[in-house]
Amino acid sequence: MSYDGVVTAAAVSELQRNLTLGKIEKIYQPQSEQLIFNIHTKAGKKKLLLSVSGNHAGAYLTETFPENPASPPVFCMVLRKHLSAGRITQIQQHENDRIIEVLLETVNEMGFSVNKKLIIEIMGKHSNVILLDMASGKIIDSIKHISIDVNRARQILPGKLYEYPPAQEKIPFTQITRKQIAHLMTDPLQPGRCLLSGIQGLSPALAETLAAELPDAALSEEAFSSAVFDRLQTIIQEIQSGEFSPVVYLDAAGKPVDFHITKLSIYGTDYTARNFETFSQAAEFYFQNRESSNLLKQKANDLLRVINGDLSRLRHKTQKLNEDLYRAENSEKYRLYGELLTANLHLVTPGASSVTVISYYDGSEVKIPLDPKYAPSRNAQVYYKKYGKAKTAVKEKKIQLDEVSQEIAYLESVLEFTEKARSVEELRMIRQELTDSGFLRYRKSRNIKEKPGKPSPYTYTLTSGKKVFAGRNNKENDWLTLKKASSTDLWFHTKDIPGSHVILFTEGQEPSEEDLFETAAIAAWHSKGNNSENVPVDYTRVKYVKKPAGSKPGMVIFTHNRTLYVDPALPDSSKEQ
Repeated sequence: MSYDGVVTAAAVSELQRNLTLGKIEKIYQPQSEQLIFNIHTKAGKKKLLLSVSGNHAGAYLTETFPENPASPPVFCMVLRKHLSAGRITQIQQHENDRIIEVLLETVNEMGFSVNKKLIIEIMGKHSNVILLDMASGKIIDSIKHISIDVNRARQILPGKLYEYPPAQEKIPFTQITRKQIAHLMTDPLQPGRCLLSGIQGLSPALAETLAAELPDAALSEEAFSSAVFDRLQTIIQEIQSGEFSPVVYLDAAGKPVDFHITKLSIYGTDYTARNFETFSQAAEFYFQNRESSNLLKQKANDLLRVINGDLSRLRHKTQKLNEDLYRAENSEKYRLYGELLTANLHLVTPGASSVTVISYYDGSEVKIPLDPKYAPSRNAQVYYKKYGKAKTAVKEKKIQLDEVSQEIAYLESVLEFTEKARSVEELRMIRQELTDSGFLRYRKSRNIKEKPGKPSPYTYTLTSGKKVFAGRNNKENDWLTLKKASSTDLWFHTKDIPGSHVILFTEGQEPSEEDLFETAAIAAWHSKGNNSENVPVDYTRVKYVKKPAGSKPGMVIFTHNRTLYVDPALPDSSKEQ
């Protein structure tokens, strides 16, 4: 991510124009490493977002407002105490580094005017927000406390004098001269690396871009340095005037990979460049989309780990039950031993460990093991008891196998929905479903009660204009089939394959064959078989779909069904909502 000194300068330029003389009205801390300032300016209300998380470090104006915790964190309360009603007098950049300073004028408890400084250090995982008293230069508090155990050279703790991060032996990009650039060119084969090592404020991507934009690698040293200097001066002028053109680069999947205030040639034609009018718009788009993607992946992985763990446990349990069932079903010998021993008690020698008798079923010799401690009749009773237990075990093991099989089928359907979830909200609903089903523990929350998610199934329009809904999780499947659909609508589901309940709303009309095949293709698409061909899809009237009492969400039984074989696809004329 190219949040370098140049980008920081552009951010400061935009914030200075929009927020200078603005009055801080409210301060929030939605996340542990994120702050939101509501600021009243001449142009109206503005929201400033400061983030110091490792993958979302930056400062920009935002239009969104994330949900706040039930009680504000300590640092938020400190900021409210010192900065509420404070006025922003200036926003500046420290040298050409990734450090933004917000100078504020506020009033203390005694009613006297005092000056405070809010420092935002944008340095990846080492980012921080620090509140200073300008008169003493001491730290009032910071969003991250850095003790001597973490950093011996520089501690960030309340009461200590603030020290800037160690200066790099580089020349600020706003101060460098043509001659200094020429001296940096110690390796003509790697001009980008030379620029990066000597100029403060450049990211690797921008340094390589500056080197790649030169018209000819064979330029003289003087011409080379002049070309780089002129390009830097153009960038500086664009920042000062606010006429830069922010750009976000997207990969083939549409995920943001980088952004800057100028074009970066290193991304070539393999990435899509999306331009924005302001720096804040570009930064917000970049961070929100990248953070959303990362958060979705993280939350999905957390659920997948739980689901796969439960599936592994249940499959192991199935194996053990099958082994027990096999032993129980092969218990007929215990009945035979008991019968033969009862009929031949007179042949048993007291204290014997076995006896050989003739079977009156087929005339063969049968050797019966005995416990020498027991009398012959007691040994016969033991064998009858073993036989009775085995017969009872057969019934119990079959019931348990059926229950485990249902749980495995349920979790496989949840696994499919989790792998295909497209939003954090979908994952939240799946987590809630697993919690309600007993596979996850309820989260302890003091003041916040989990709200049930509102059903919002995938919606499609067929070529004929009919509507088709597909559930995003098992609870939504139940809602679609048992509440939303009418008895004459058609219900679709892949045959013996985890997937969504898909409802074709007939609106009292008989669907055409094309409607049936298009809907079946949608059902195949929203299933585990979406990468296969000729996927079997069952369909029937909704009135023939029933939910057994006590069954898991999404589990139903149905009759009067027919089966279609289709390739998974979404209708060309549909617009997914």
